[in-house]
Amino acid sequence: MRMAVPWKLAPVSTRTIRTYLLLLLFLALRAFGNLCLAWGTKHLHEALAAHPLAYLRSMAQPFIALGIVMLIVALLVRLALLSVADLSFILPMTAIGYVLAAVLGRFFLHEAVSPRRWAAVAVIFAGAALVGSTPHSTTGKIQGAK
Repeated sequence: MRMAVPWKLAPVSTRTIRTYLLLLLFLALRAFGNLCLAWGTKHLHEALAAHPLAYLRSMAQPFIALGIVMLIVALLVRLALLSVADLSFILPMTAIGYVLAAVLGRFFLHEAVSPRRWAAVAVIFAGAALVGSTPHSTTGKIQGAK
């Protein structure tokens, strides 16, 4: 005898899976790219604001170079992401990157994160979760159309 299940998972489209995979890739690249830049610049021997050539020399540092490459790839992934989902979905969802930045800054760079900042991070995460519960693409759908 089979038990009836009161709920049934809706099938997930390939486009939805692609959207969320691209979103995860973008978030990881941006978060770790920024982490590499921060780590690299904190370990430079000279101040970057002192002379424009210091910026060019800093790009030869491994962590800074890796961060730059990761952020360039993140930009390309964002372009792909915008081709499969609405801007009004993507931009709030990419705000999760601010949550990742606070966590990575705290645990990898040993930055002090105040309770007020953690509260702001929680608000950002809640907003992204709310947006994430909506359809990722409404292009071509007209409100109220039958």
